[in-house]
Amino acid sequence: MKYYVLYNPQSDNRHGAEEAKKLEEIFRGNEFDYRDVTEIDDYQAFFGELEQDAEVVLCGGDGTLNRFANNVADVEISQNILYFACGSGNDFLRDVGDNGGKPISISKYLKNLPTVTVQGKTYRFLNGVGFGIDGYCCEVGDKLRAQKPGKKINYTGIAIKGLLFHYKPTGATVIVDGKEHRFEKVWLAPTMFGRYYGGGMWPTPGQTREDDRLSVLVFHGTGKLKSLLIFPSIFKGEHVKKEKNIAVLSGKEITVKYDEPKALQIDGETILGVTEYTARR
Repeated sequence: MKYYVLYNPQSDNRHGAEEAKKLEEIFRGNEFDYRDVTEIDDYQAFFGELEQDAEVVLCGGDGTLNRFANNVADVEISQNILYFACGSGNDFLRDVGDNGGKPISISKYLKNLPTVTVQGKTYRFLNGVGFGIDGYCCEVGDKLRAQKPGKKINYTGIAIKGLLFHYKPTGATVIVDGKEHRFEKVWLAPTMFGRYYGGGMWPTPGQTREDDRLSVLVFHGTGKLKSLLIFPSIFKGEHVKKEKNIAVLSGKEITVKYDEPKALQIDGETILGVTEYTARR
């Protein structure tokens, strides 16, 4: 069997190429062709040149997976696509299930994905779209990574400092299938397709990627200290018990409008200065 390995050198704190080489131990005795996924400009041409019985292994984290899903959205692919998680968060793998550290087939997961429209552009996403302190964490993480390449980013630490000192919540209007809801002091307003994002947070426990709808969490109406107390419970899905400050809404089209521009993240990829997004299933 011949494996075409698409690796992202920036994944896993710039250890992506090294991590991809582990495939040679998993698939011993096979042939490997390594390609830097950031250097592929024409995926239609790339897949058109491959042998029909070859397999493609995508190596990276959620961000790499998101970019790949968007790049191949309109490409006819006959080869099986495998995914070898070697990122820092790996929420997609956490959701669909680990295969004992071996690559999993993801061809079916790349089809019929939801979309989000931000600043006039439309993107597909696999896990979720984060608006609020999660977007802020990605923004700060990007800056730290640029300052110290290869440094492991502590997103939990960024979130705690943001909750206590740096991040300021704002009012938001959330429109779900045409019905408008108003919230004040909004800390988080992510719309989810899968179950997890942000390194294991479980914002909308009832949502699965098999659903025909999306779910949005609105974490609102709290001060800094109470927010800090509630925040860890999101990793267990227990935050939904705080009904005074937690709202979970579901629908086929979800629009979130912030009163002030904030950073937004799509499967970990950051977009700055966003005032609203619309997600559709």
